[in-house]
Amino acid sequence: MSDPKDFLTTQTGTLLEKESEDRFWLNMGPQHPSTHGVFRILLETEGEIVKNVVPIIGYLHRGVEKISENREWMGALPLTDRMDYLGAMSNNMALTLPVEELMELEVPRRAQWLRVLALETNRLASHLLFYGTLGLDLGALTPFFFAFRQREIAQYLLELLSGQRITFNYIRYGGVRLDITTPIEREFRKFITGFRPAYEEMWNLVEGNEIFRTRIIGVGKSTPELLIKHGVTGPILRASGVKRDLRKDRPFAAYDEFDFDVITHDKGDTYSRWYCRYKEMGESLKIIEQCLDGMPDGPHIKKMPFFFKPPPGEIYSVTDTPRGDLGVYIVSDGSRFPYRVRYRAPSFCNLSVLKELLYGTGIGDVIAILGSFDPVFGEVDR
Repeated sequence: MSDPKDFLTTQTGTLLEKESEDRFWLNMGPQHPSTHGVFRILLETEGEIVKNVVPIIGYLHRGVEKISENREWMGALPLTDRMDYLGAMSNNMALTLPVEELMELEVPRRAQWLRVLALETNRLASHLLFYGTLGLDLGALTPFFFAFRQREIAQYLLELLSGQRITFNYIRYGGVRLDITTPIEREFRKFITGFRPAYEEMWNLVEGNEIFRTRIIGVGKSTPELLIKHGVTGPILRASGVKRDLRKDRPFAAYDEFDFDVITHDKGDTYSRWYCRYKEMGESLKIIEQCLDGMPDGPHIKKMPFFFKPPPGEIYSVTDTPRGDLGVYIVSDGSRFPYRVRYRAPSFCNLSVLKELLYGTGIGDVIAILGSFDPVFGEVDR
């Protein structure tokens, strides 16, 4: 077999070059409806069966880590929104945690609860997008509209809370940027009331659809051993039966004060990954309601100067996001600028298992499996 790199300069569309009498290299992406111009996969196929996979990334590289080292600590925070732009709240949280730990900063309890409210609303919006786009990738248009009707309301709530629709920059060192007001709380409660029947409706829409079930049940099966070997985390790992969730295992913010279940499934296939994310939406709704019912009094942020100097030291911190564990390694030399910032992005680790997972599947299943991983390439390429 020739080196796939020999074909990288010859792609002109789909079919690249005939490898032998039975094998072809197929070019999927970056200009493909399911890769959105930011991801490319070279597939070696034998008929309709995938025999080799070469993922190609880097289309969305912007140098976030190096730019962060040339900005003040406060200036590095908005860059996190641009990595996983579908789970930007979690990215804000990821950078604030190690800095607060390094500075031994005590965050007000109300601020921690507001963080949980923002994180779970953002998780809900992210999973709604997954629900809609996976169906769209498989040819189901109706679930997309059902999901985006609810997602639009969730995005509206995040805008009310933070002032922004996507790149929130809401979670700050020492707390959150804005407090919740009574009118905003009313909008949250209105959303909860309306989401419950819609949530059940979304389940009935696809769970009983035989075409949808046929496309995802038993497709792209993985084992816990394979996923752990590749450092896969989040809903993908939980879909293989591993009950691991940092919100429970290593609680941050105020998650240890909330009652919710860790959703798992034991099949490890595309259906299991869909199931875990769908059920997690219900758990997020439970947490949001608990936030509103039990919000403690107090300040929403600990006041601190815009320009500050953490003490010299290094620290690694990890937080849970809609896509898995996001790790952040920072080094401070005692100045206003980070000496080193390094991210461990969950989507990058999750994609590393694709080659083994796609081997032996049909070409038609590649999109279903990739869609069930729900990657965001802003954090893959950074």
